[in-house]
Amino acid sequence: MASKTGIKLGTIIDNFHLNVLYGPEGYREKLITIDDVNRPGLQLSGFFDYFDRERMQLLGLVEISYLEGISPEKRAAVFDTLFSYHTPAVIFARGLKPYPECMEMAKKHDQAILGTQENTSSIMSTMIAYLRTALSPTITRHGVLVEVYGEGVMLAGESGIGKSETAIELVKRGHRLIADDAIEIRRNPSGGLIGTAPELIRYYIELRGIGVVDVRRLFGMSAVKFDSSIDMVIEMENWQDGKLYDRLGADEHFTTLLDVRIPALTIPVRPGRNLAVVIEVAAMNNRNKKMGCNDALELAMQVDSHIDQKYLELNSQ
Repeated sequence: MASKTGIKLGTIIDNFHLNVLYGPEGYREKLITIDDVNRPGLQLSGFFDYFDRERMQLLGLVEISYLEGISPEKRAAVFDTLFSYHTPAVIFARGLKPYPECMEMAKKHDQAILGTQENTSSIMSTMIAYLRTALSPTITRHGVLVEVYGEGVMLAGESGIGKSETAIELVKRGHRLIADDAIEIRRNPSGGLIGTAPELIRYYIELRGIGVVDVRRLFGMSAVKFDSSIDMVIEMENWQDGKLYDRLGADEHFTTLLDVRIPALTIPVRPGRNLAVVIEVAAMNNRNKKMGCNDALELAMQVDSHIDQKYLELNSQ
């Protein structure tokens, strides 16, 4: 089941290098749960219908110009009303300085006041994009996520099937590990899926008979990556005699995660198969298909054309 949680205001402050102009007790722990930012122009004029108090408020040159034209007493009343809604934070863009009345009311209502040198449109668009990614629906799945030739490949299958061993072989061949054992998957604003590892086990991998190893320390920073798109899912299963496995690949199969369809393959595992090479080819073939080339269909068309030609030749005799 997908979960949607909040992100701490302190994390946003650190990531966007915001200046803390006033921070009441516990302000860094306040959770942001809305993936939008509001410019409170209407609210400064007294219109609060449909006002969402869960959104951060951003003041730019337009808002400051309006406030400049009213008396200090009215400014105090405006900020008193706005801050009474206890929004997560009020941000002043362009390096603009809060009015004394603003700071007075912020202390009265324990309202966090932040500042940035960025222009208003830039910080707003960047922050909304960040929030939409950070607050998107998230699920956790058992498996391994590796980046192979730029394709994010999720290895699934029952415990002990050889996912981690295959991932280590891929790392040795120059590819990168994102997550082992548990993958946190979220849907990004563009409609794709992004996978990463839980912070506690990030860059660690478990190999039966050896134990837990730190891939970043053993193989270097080039062997790991913080997150990756999920471009295909490969289900690894023990080889079953008598089962028909896809040998042509003309039919495409998909699996659904967070309502997103992802190409899926089933690869049988048995001694002697070089799974790392198979997965490399699968990743390259998946990219090939995204570029509009399907080798299996081309071969099928050539075979059909050849059969049709032979049929015509026989009928013409």
